[in-house]
Amino acid sequence: MSLLELRNLLVLYGSNEAVHDVSLTVEAGEVVTLLGSNGAGKSTTLRAISGLVKPSSGDILFDGRSIAGMKPEEIVRLGIAHVPEGRRVFPGLSVKENIMLGASNRAGMKSAEIAREAEEMFELFPDIRRFSGALGWTLSGGQQQMVAVARGLMAKPRLLLLDEPSLGLAPVIVQAVFAIIAEIRRRGTTVLLVEQNARMGLSIADRGYVLETGRLVLSGKPGELWGNEEIRAAYLGGRTMATV
Repeated sequence: MSLLELRNLLVLYGSNEAVHDVSLTVEAGEVVTLLGSNGAGKSTTLRAISGLVKPSSGDILFDGRSIAGMKPEEIVRLGIAHVPEGRRVFPGLSVKENIMLGASNRAGMKSAEIAREAEEMFELFPDIRRFSGALGWTLSGGQQQMVAVARGLMAKPRLLLLDEPSLGLAPVIVQAVFAIIAEIRRRGTTVLLVEQNARMGLSIADRGYVLETGRLVLSGKPGELWGNEEIRAAYLGGRTMATV
């Protein structure tokens, strides 16, 4: 049984099909990358999984249980955390306070315990340790991305949904963020990653899927997708994406 399975997922925005008949699986322990250009339906797919949008038809199974149409807070409690595009760090809260908010789904935890776990996050994200007491708005884009991922991990998810973690970041920071994603996987968290940077997204993936205008057009191992020049040019942005 797959940890996550989408079956013929359809998501409508009005009369527009944002996602059409998408079926995919994510196995426990994998990093799976969902690729495609702007408007391909990648973010909508993640939003449907996390309950932020309701599917019009099809099904979403998590560990064999249908979660399609469930409320976001219920889905988080089942073990799915969503780190959305744009980081969404609260500017008036400190870095540590932002991270601590990620444990809000874990009922019964004492504030001292949450604070201790937030401190432990700095072992995985040492670059933001010295900013623990700084306000969120003072951080760079890359540092805010690390805060957002740390906040997601505070939910203790079995499945982490990451939406465009490299967006707007300098290449050296992108490398650091993806090294952290690889470490998250090594520690046992399954990751479904949405990326436009095809080369980076596939570099840490076990498998990849490609969406085009809401439809699944390709799937396979990273070498199969990136190694085929025609596929790379047609669906993965060719040399332009390769150098992002």
